[in-house]
Amino acid sequence: MVEHSPPNPPARGTDEAALDRVFRALADPTRRAMLGQLAERERSVGELAAPLAMSLAAASKHIKVLEDAGLLQREVRGRVHVCRLDARPMHGGAEWLRHYERFWNARLDRLSALLDADDAAAAERPAGSAPQGPGAGRRKPSEPTPAPRAPRKRR
Repeated sequence: MVEHSPPNPPARGTDEAALDRVFRALADPTRRAMLGQLAERERSVGELAAPLAMSLAAASKHIKVLEDAGLLQREVRGRVHVCRLDARPMHGGAEWLRHYERFWNARLDRLSALLDADDAAAAERPAGSAPQGPGAGRRKPSEPTPAPRAPRKRR
């Protein structure tokens, strides 16, 4: 039977709607670029928009999404809106991903063990004997595909 999801989903200490907002904000390359700039230092809306060749209105829409996700804090200083990064909401996303990382690492470890056992069995077989058991005769994905044999001539 094929298992498509981990048996135990991650615990939900994080509000799912907040997690959805974080992933939605991070899904856009423009917003990720803005966060990259803010990781260096705080910036005005104009400074965030300038390297991305977009209007202040367009930049403000992206900033609003980042602000709604809690990834950005905006402060008004006179007529200038200054933004700074708040990476704390990313922690929930990292925890969610960490659970699935453990899941896939466990699956890959099991696959590796099966392939190692197959290699060990192949090394113990006498030359020319056929492989036996589940997965017999299968090659590892890292092994090159054997060259095709030339067709036999019929007599």
